[in-house]
Amino acid sequence: MKIGILSSGGDCPGINATIRGVGKTALMHYGMEVVGIHNGFSGILSDNPEDVEPLTERQLSGILNLGGTILGTSREKNFRDLIKSEREEPDSSVIRERYQALGLDCLACIGGNGTQKTTYLLSTLGLNVIGIPKTIDNDVWGTDFTFGFDTAVNIATEAIDRLHTTAGSHRRVMVVEVMGHRAGWLALYAGMAGGADVILLPELGFDINRVAEVLLEREQVGKPYSIVVVAEGLKTPAGGKRPSDYIARKIQELTRIETRETVLGYIQRGGSPSPFDRNLATRLGGHATELIAAGKFGRMVCVKGEEVDSIPLSEVAGRLKLVTPGHDLIVQGLRMGISFGH
Repeated sequence: MKIGILSSGGDCPGINATIRGVGKTALMHYGMEVVGIHNGFSGILSDNPEDVEPLTERQLSGILNLGGTILGTSREKNFRDLIKSEREEPDSSVIRERYQALGLDCLACIGGNGTQKTTYLLSTLGLNVIGIPKTIDNDVWGTDFTFGFDTAVNIATEAIDRLHTTAGSHRRVMVVEVMGHRAGWLALYAGMAGGADVILLPELGFDINRVAEVLLEREQVGKPYSIVVVAEGLKTPAGGKRPSDYIARKIQELTRIETRETVLGYIQRGGSPSPFDRNLATRLGGHATELIAAGKFGRMVCVKGEEVDSIPLSEVAGRLKLVTPGHDLIVQGLRMGISFGH
């Protein structure tokens, strides 16, 4: 068999470990031929021969701990729009013709929600595909965890740890904005691990007056500083502005406590993957190759408890996994006096 591998969407720690997991399993266990497709889905349509390269065991060595992706990446929206237009005239599908010209028996697609949706659409064209979920947001439907999430939690938690000393020294409220798109997983896990006093999630909303009351109550009982963790997808009356900017301004206005904001930004997505993410990526990549060898296409590999499994891409496409109010970290946080904005 000949399989292709590509990465699409935002970069994320663990993509190279996944490429290695898919490729080495295919080469060394199943005796398959492996090619890497550069620059995401756009590489499939490229006329540049350098956008498709054979991957050998030698090329896959030494990349386990590397951040980013050796294959490059791109956003998939325009490609997805092309798929939708070609589904109306399937006999003239340029995408199918290019796939066949490459001689592929299957295409392994590494990416987040958008990538899994595009991979599903490719399956509707009759192509053999397998999805592998990655994102620091941890919001891909059907899997307990995505690789990249643990690394991002570690980075965000370390930043929060460092802000504790600055906040304490200056008796300030520090508002920390973390990534996560429309999901609050990163804010929840990093906020809890970092000992935040207030954690604001898109799924739960917030009452800024109640947040101010909590911070004033802390000051009145002799707690001179507070840490507020805010998810980037939190909706505020300020609209499209950074939520941390609105929250910080309102806190200072309502409490008169000196307040500063910190936006962690893309630093959360860069660098070497954590040991957990390296192992998770390796397991997901290996299982993807097992599915390919067994001819089980149109599926996304996933984690369920301690086991690596797979589910149909049709169940994943267009869905988000969001934080629920009954999540055990929220329940435990409330028991410990942590505020979630209400």
